[in-house]
Amino acid sequence: MTVDAAYTFRVAAPADADTIVALVESAYRGDSGRRGWTTESDLLDGRRTDAQLVSELLAVAGNTILLMHEGDALLACCHLEQHGHSAYFGMFAVDPLRQNAGLGRRVLAEAERYAREVWQCRAMHMKVIDLRGELMAWYERRGYRRTGEYSPFPYGNERVGVPRRDDLRFELMIKAFTEVSA
Repeated sequence: MTVDAAYTFRVAAPADADTIVALVESAYRGDSGRRGWTTESDLLDGRRTDAQLVSELLAVAGNTILLMHEGDALLACCHLEQHGHSAYFGMFAVDPLRQNAGLGRRVLAEAERYAREVWQCRAMHMKVIDLRGELMAWYERRGYRRTGEYSPFPYGNERVGVPRRDDLRFELMIKAFTEVSA
């Protein structure tokens, strides 16, 4: 567990699955997602995740979900998956009512610290829907670079959402860490 001023970071447990789902859904889908700037509501309908998927992630070695709390309130989360000397970063969500307050920046920094110090990773990578230019620019300001490497959106897999357009794809973004703990 890490403490950052009034915020506490911890690794999620299976009992956290429903709370994680509620946070992720509020940040990405429907009217509540439109309150924040990270919404995918104009691109995708349906669910972003479910308790079964979160539970499956938590059950697999090399996966973790970091949680950011203020007291008992869950403010943000992210999923990390170890891939050798790199970590995949995803399922990043901040309470839409608390966005634009620097919380996302803190969660990303904690995720990078965790990947470097706990897993000895040398880099972090993620896939971002390439139509989300404002989000990609946010990551670029934090040291991530666009690679020009694309992968298709999983059309037909409603577990990740129901596309509202037919031109969705992901771009790989990477950040190399300059220092790794020994």
